[in-house]
Amino acid sequence: MLTYDMTGTPDGGHDVVLLHSTVCDRRMWDSQYEAIAAAGHRVVRGDFRGFGDTPCGSGSYSDADDVLALMDSAGMDRAVLIGASYGGRTALEIALRAPGRVAGLVLLCAGLPGIPDSPEMTAFEEREVGLVEYGDLDEAAALSARTFLGPEADEKTLAAVAGMQLRAYEVQLAEAEEYSGDGEYDPAALTAVTVPALVVSGDHDLPEFGAAADRLTELLPAARRLRLPWAGHLPGLERPAEIDALLTEYLAETPR
Repeated sequence: MLTYDMTGTPDGGHDVVLLHSTVCDRRMWDSQYEAIAAAGHRVVRGDFRGFGDTPCGSGSYSDADDVLALMDSAGMDRAVLIGASYGGRTALEIALRAPGRVAGLVLLCAGLPGIPDSPEMTAFEEREVGLVEYGDLDEAAALSARTFLGPEADEKTLAAVAGMQLRAYEVQLAEAEEYSGDGEYDPAALTAVTVPALVVSGDHDLPEFGAAADRLTELLPAARRLRLPWAGHLPGLERPAEIDALLTEYLAETPR
């Protein structure tokens, strides 16, 4: 079972699940977690396996299955899924596999199968792997923070993201074997996902995430596209209050 927090009440509002980026863990949602609950919704945020307080476990697994099991444990039959980066990619997989469990989608700089890595991503990954193999986890974590946060991020935010990334390295490197819970799916199937979907990208993000947002807007029948000219890959950490307002407005407009 994924480690998770839950707050708020569903009376009159939505059940909401926050799914984190793999650069971070559930702590990336600190501001949104409180703001969404204060707006009258019940909110769950969990750590994927190998992140934050959830160990890797052993053997093969599915992150989408883990999230559905988390919803069961929290008593959420149907929820709005809000996913950042890999969390958005996982939210889309859940919407394909269990459409009755999803009331809406917010996709913040989400990943998508079939979008090739940019030269910038390839260079980052090569540098990151080299630092991890050399044992310089602190510098690898700092590199991740610098790569994925936009120009408005202050030193406190950079340190917070580096700390979450460092925690992921420590949890994952403690395991003898490496497994992935990532599920492959055909993006063309997303034309069947009809729930309201807010597709957000940042102009300072790596190019493949803007390309994914464009493709998602084409595929999802009820998609609304939003570009943030100030944002990098993690807008909820870069301008928390602005993303708090964006998400609570989306939830207010989305039918239960």
